Amino acid sequence: MKFGVVTFPGSNCDEDMVYVLETIMGQKVEKLWHKDTDLKGADFIVLPGGFSYGDYLRSGAIAKLSPIMGEVMKHANKGGYVMGICNGFQILTESGLLDGALLHNNQQKFICKNVYIKPATNSAPITKGLDLEKAFKIPIAHGEGRFYANEDSLKSILDHEQVIFNYCSEDGKIADEFNPNGSLLNIAGIANKNKNVFGMMPHPERAADHQLANEDGKIIFESILKYC
Repeated sequence: MKFGVVTFPGSNCDEDMVYVLETIMGQKVEKLWHKDTDLKGADFIVLPGGFSYGDYLRSGAIAKLSPIMGEVMKHANKGGYVMGICNGFQILTESGLLDGALLHNNQQKFICKNVYIKPATNSAPITKGLDLEKAFKIPIAHGEGRFYANEDSLKSILDHEQVIFNYCSEDGKIADEFNPNGSLLNIAGIANKNKNVFGMMPHPERAADHQLANEDGKIIFESILKYC
């Protein structure tokens, strides 16, 4: 499988993602610039974390208008795989490829720390290879990570088993006290109804190298490679 990693002005996790996919996971990776109008044969598109266009308007609101996003949307609508991490998740909600929105953290502060997340379903390729009873330690780094959806959208998300990760304790307990940003129902990531588009706020690429003493994120990439 060939991965395409998109770089927007202000992206800062693109090279981290390329390193993990190429060096750690041994995959072919194509670097894509936001002004490109060709996905260059990539099967799986990644929108990395960062601060696209400085987040000056609203996180992801300007990036969704980049030329590359027209191709990404076509790719997704044809069933192609797309994953957004942090700012990439924000871009996916702004573009309508994922439901809901990412709002300012409830304490109105930027948060950068390790948290624990628990897979909510095995119905999506990104979580199919994960133990639903295990909590994974994955870092977050965001100021606008509070997942929100109106009542109808949230019901649809739950009905179609679109939640892929919830914030939890180290032993897997899902409760408000382990919710770092105020996200509805401790939601840390969702998929679309067809389970080919994924978004999550935590950064698995920052927890996939033994030199960082945490490889919990690598398991997520292993699931992607096995089931996508």
